[in-house]
Amino acid sequence: MRLGVVLAGLLMALAQPAHALSCAPPDIARDFQRAAQSDDAYIIVKGDLFFDEAQLPDRTDLRTSRKRDTKDIEGWLAGYSLTKDGFTKRFERDVILRVSCLGPWCGGTGKGEHLAFLKQEKLQWVVQISPCPGMTYASPTAEQEQKALSCFRGEDCSAD
Repeated sequence: MRLGVVLAGLLMALAQPAHALSCAPPDIARDFQRAAQSDDAYIIVKGDLFFDEAQLPDRTDLRTSRKRDTKDIEGWLAGYSLTKDGFTKRFERDVILRVSCLGPWCGGTGKGEHLAFLKQEKLQWVVQISPCPGMTYASPTAEQEQKALSCFRGEDCSAD
């Protein structure tokens, strides 16, 4: 009897649709190449990001949804943009955090230091935050900063 209950439970679990988000690990070199190949203009900035974290989307009510959408959140980024000498050009501007969602999965981050590929849209700079990490790195490591610089200088820019 107990085996039958366990078997029935297992069959019910297998009958449920499986929804999972599969993402490649984030990689500065891959993001650099993506930005370089884009028709859009990008800059790379390292600095402190400020925004109202309460505005980040909460999608726990859409567990089985496949809905795609984005939410723009106003923010401020203060730091330095990347030059051939490193992160040396002062950058202090309003930015738009474009948080994208796919079903129950949304991009997310917190206030604090970031290394971000900022996309220029008209007179705005956009920080892209997606469910699959990349293009924006919270608490960047020295290795990530060095890889961004190496790519920017035209040196080794191979994906890890």
